[in-house]
Amino acid sequence: MDNKSSSQILDQDGPAAPPRTNGELVFESPWESRLFGLTMSLHEAGLFDWEEFRSLLIEAIGIWDAERHPEEDWSYYEHWEAAFEKLLAKKNFCASAELDGRVAAFSS
Repeated sequence: MDNKSSSQILDQDGPAAPPRTNGELVFESPWESRLFGLTMSLHEAGLFDWEEFRSLLIEAIGIWDAERHPEEDWSYYEHWEAAFEKLLAKKNFCASAELDGRVAAFSS
């Protein structure tokens, strides 16, 4: 695992770069900041490699970009959530049914 801080591992630009205003991270809803914090905490605890998550995030964004409809709004943290859920399933951190329940509780 790398020992870089969150500011060192987050893309400043590029496909996985989080939204920023004046250099500060921007969250539009409380669930976004909670999900961000949870993801960073699990990474900093050594449960996954950042590059693994980053590649899943880029993949989720690419899928949306290829399949999107013009009326759909862009939501960076929905893609972050999709990547995080895929990572949790890939690492067998929790069963799919348990994950669905936790996502529902977490997003309210």
